[in-house]
Amino acid sequence: MSSSFGTFTRRGFLRRFGIALAAPLPMGRSLRALGIAPPTVSSHLAPAVKNRAPLAASAFYALPLGSIRPDGWLRDQLQIQARGLGGHLDETWPDVGPDSGWLGGNGESWERGPYFLDGLIPLAWLLDDARLKAKAQRFVDWTLTHQAPSGIFGPSTNDDWWPRFVGLKALTQYQELTGDARVIPLMDRYFRYQLEELPRRPLRDWGKFRWQDQLLSVLWLYNRTGASYLLDLARLLQKQGYDWTAQYANFQYTQRITREYLKLEQGNGLKDLSLATHGVNNAQAIKTGPVWSLVSGVESDRAAVLQMIAELDTSHGLPNGMFSCDEHLAGPDPSQGSELCSVVEYMFSLEQSLAIVGAASLGDRLERLAFNALPGAFNDDMWAHQYNQEPNQVECSLHQKPWTTDGPESGLYGLEPNFGCCTANFHQGWPKFANSLFLLSGDPHGDANDGLAAAVYAPCQVHTMVRGTAIHLVEETGYPFRGSVRITVDPAAPLGFPLQLRIPSWAAGTTISVNGKQQPAPVAGTFARVQRTWAAGDRVEIVFPMAPRITRWFHESVAVERGPLVFSYGIGESWVKLRHRGLTADWQVFPTTQWNYGLSVDQAPEKAVTVAESEVGQAAFTARHAPVKLTVKARKLPQWRAQDGVADPVPQSPVHSEEPEESIQLIPYAAAKLRITAFPQCKS
Repeated sequence: MSSSFGTFTRRGFLRRFGIALAAPLPMGRSLRALGIAPPTVSSHLAPAVKNRAPLAASAFYALPLGSIRPDGWLRDQLQIQARGLGGHLDETWPDVGPDSGWLGGNGESWERGPYFLDGLIPLAWLLDDARLKAKAQRFVDWTLTHQAPSGIFGPSTNDDWWPRFVGLKALTQYQELTGDARVIPLMDRYFRYQLEELPRRPLRDWGKFRWQDQLLSVLWLYNRTGASYLLDLARLLQKQGYDWTAQYANFQYTQRITREYLKLEQGNGLKDLSLATHGVNNAQAIKTGPVWSLVSGVESDRAAVLQMIAELDTSHGLPNGMFSCDEHLAGPDPSQGSELCSVVEYMFSLEQSLAIVGAASLGDRLERLAFNALPGAFNDDMWAHQYNQEPNQVECSLHQKPWTTDGPESGLYGLEPNFGCCTANFHQGWPKFANSLFLLSGDPHGDANDGLAAAVYAPCQVHTMVRGTAIHLVEETGYPFRGSVRITVDPAAPLGFPLQLRIPSWAAGTTISVNGKQQPAPVAGTFARVQRTWAAGDRVEIVFPMAPRITRWFHESVAVERGPLVFSYGIGESWVKLRHRGLTADWQVFPTTQWNYGLSVDQAPEKAVTVAESEVGQAAFTARHAPVKLTVKARKLPQWRAQDGVADPVPQSPVHSEEPEESIQLIPYAAAKLRITAFPQCKS
């Protein structure tokens, strides 16, 4: 997930540990001797797995994978991903191709195979795509049948803990989806090996700073087996891992982090200072406090996620919901970028944290990322992506600016611009979001008050169990482009349970009705609770107010929002192919229209902004098919310019312009590949 750090690179890491693969050690006979059945696909509804004592209770629990099926525009996004790089990467990129070390070959043997699998598995099973399942099964089968006698798994050419963290995340998903009986024994052998080995070979560099990702898998296994040694392993991981909670309790990295500050030219790329300010590390770390709180039982650990987000927003926050990190923390200027790996890892951290903590604000942030920053980093067919995206992105070309520590290809749309970690890792974004739409609202004292919670909103169907009764939910919505959501509840038999509905903080005035009967007015920024005995065909109608809003950012600039969507001025685009890359290509994008506008929005947003809606169809996050467009008044600002393809910092508002007032159109952030998102505000 990192770029080049001075003289040390990830490619250098792989060279340092070697890429030749030793002869595999087949485990087939020993598996059969253990009586472990071949993989099977679970066809029954499984209940959600809750935390086993002495772990602390979570506010919510993830539904078993496979319970949620995306519909509508969300399914379209997954299909676009499957038709693009997400479904064909192994056919065009050697790092996850047939020679991958995670398939027994002599190729890349570190993190990229597990990264690819971590997104490919949920994508394949969400779409029930036999072709993608077969691709994933090759990686899974090799991993499950080549565990060493010691317990370690994966390519034998390196013993780094970090890539195995990702491999375990992938295997836990696969086991939930298929019930493959081989997964839990492999994890058990590996964790026993690790508990014995860590005192002699402790966590270092990436593993030290990403220990919370393995903790998730340790707790996943503990909740299924109850083996007490796993809690010892959890405590050892925390002891050896970096103390992220302490970093944010007294946050020091409030300024733009530069190569000079890190002394990267002196080879400090894997020193603690560099890793502590590395964007993707911070995105992964956001879940640290909540996940560790399950073991510690300490409320301040659980609340640490909110402190971390607040500190990042204050010093490095951007209008698309991200914090700047290109590659390191970079300040609040909207011409700075964010790495795509950091987007999907931030989303995953929020998905985990929301379930544990139950704070509605975490769902707000998850939607902001999913509906803006995630699709904003891809071209329309998802055959090319950016390493870094900028909210104020006026050109995507070969320039060193504005990145703190990344290289000149970072803004290109392509196969592996700047560094290939995001190429392998971006695939987890949409599938894991789809798997997080609904959660079980668990009763900490048993299951008498178990229910369901709508955590984030998108069209889907849910098949799950509540207290032994099968429940089928259908969510019909054009959200985030529309404000209405209809949820049809269809239990196998009448059942009383609470249905909790997240009300975003921006959604004051939301209304809820059940079978046409108005419910008490919900409070924005909370979960509304509808408790009743549900019968087949009951319908819940939610109407979120979708009036435009104006928010303030760097230099008192303004951004225009509506619901969870952020809107941008779409600059004219000229796509110039830089090079062919197998089945895809690398592209530069140059502006064909002026972009340097200030907005005239000194009156109430509902008066200053005009809204036009169209059909919510396929490819909803593209300029051509944008379902919502806004019109605002603006003036050109000749003094605001670009240097080396990068917009100068947004001028301090308010600004004066003698240019004539114009009407300009804004489209959803993700639809504009060249864009201005944070505007100066013109003086009235």
